[in-house]
This record gives sequence, C-alpha cells and structure tokens, in this order.
Amino acid sequence: MRGLTGGGSARTRSGVQAVGTALAVPTALALLVSGCGAGGTGARDEGPAHADSVAGAAAASPSAAPSRTPDAVNAVRLVKDDPEVAPEVKRDLKPCVADEYPVDVSYGNLTGGSADDIVVNVLTCGDAVGVGSYVYREQDGSYKNVFKAEEPPVYAEIDRGDLVVTKQVYERGDPVSSPSGENVITYRWASGRFAEKYRTHNDYGKVAGDSATPVPAS
Repeated sequence: MRGLTGGGSARTRSGVQAVGTALAVPTALALLVSGCGAGGTGARDEGPAHADSVAGAAAASPSAAPSRTPDAVNAVRLVKDDPEVAPEVKRDLKPCVADEYPVDVSYGNLTGGSADDIVVNVLTCGDAVGVGSYVYREQDGSYKNVFKAEEPPVYAEIDRGDLVVTKQVYERGDPVSSPSGENVITYRWASGRFAEKYRTHNDYGKVAGDSATPVPAS
C-alpha cells in the first residue's frame, strides 16, 4: 500500500515524475497519524538480486534476519523536525487533501539495526514529482537521518536490502512531462554509511509523431 500518490514498484517515468496526471488518492492508507497523514508501504522486495560485494567495504551487507517494524511514525513530523532537510522542502510540505500529505513511507532493513529503517519520499501535490528522499535509522530511541537526496525529480525505494534511488534526467528542450532518461543508483550500507554500489543510466525512447496511414495498393 502506498502513500497519497500511489505508483508501481519501479518509480521511473510514470512513478517518480508522474507529471501531467492528477494525484491519485488510494483507497486506504497504511499509516495515518492524527493531524498529519502519511502514506506507507511495506519493505520492497523485487527486482534482480545483486551478487557481488562492495569493493573495499569494511562491513558486510545488513543481516537478512528480520528486524522489528517500528510503531506508527509521523513521517511528516519526522521530516519537518529534521535539520538535514532543506528549508524549501519543509515549507512546501503541506496537505494536498484535508490532512493528507504527499509523502510515501517504506519500512525495511537497510542498515542492519534492531528496528526497520524508514524511507520517506516527499512529493508535490499536483503532479507527484519527488522533491526529496530520506532514510532514517533508529538510534538511542529516536530516528537519525542517514541519507538524503534533494535533486528533483527523485525517488528512493528498498530493494532486497539495498537502497535504490532513481533520478530523472532532462536535456535541453525536454518538456517537464518527457525527460530524456533516468539514472538509477544503488546504495548499500557499509562502515556506518551508504556507499554507492551500482549506477545505471536508461535512455527513454522517443515516441514518433502521428503519420498518415498509407493507402493500400490496389
């Protein structure tokens, strides 16, 4: 179940950006805190498995043992109280409908802690563009920001214990609704921080304009 914006497992052209479409309101919210709504999903577990290890990493990937899922967390308050979050992101984080905020929340074991980590994506209301992605790790009874990406359009997901961040790429002349491609960056927790493990670039195909249908030969 997702937050206010909905979307699929790979938040690429239609998920991260979702420009030109109306903001979809899901039939139910997995996480709703009184006074501040926050959408939530379970930990992601799709996509190809990555077999090789981080070169030079001093610590292994997080344990596969299940960790404790945190109690309901007010993701909106978490972002607004976070000194690491850009002031403009906090300023623009307002309810879209009633008390429902444009945030997606995922829980999963990214850092090997005793409790699941929290991934929060902040989006725009009108077109669901990702403006900020953050990872919070439980530490001494509170949550600490251990990752942020604030170059829109951006979206972060959990994939088999890895953090996968998708950033769309625009070339000169690209309309907002049609980026030229995307960068997909995979991070893994090592030595107390997220280290880049993979980086791929995908170019979007250009849809040909309408053309006249040829007349069949007689």
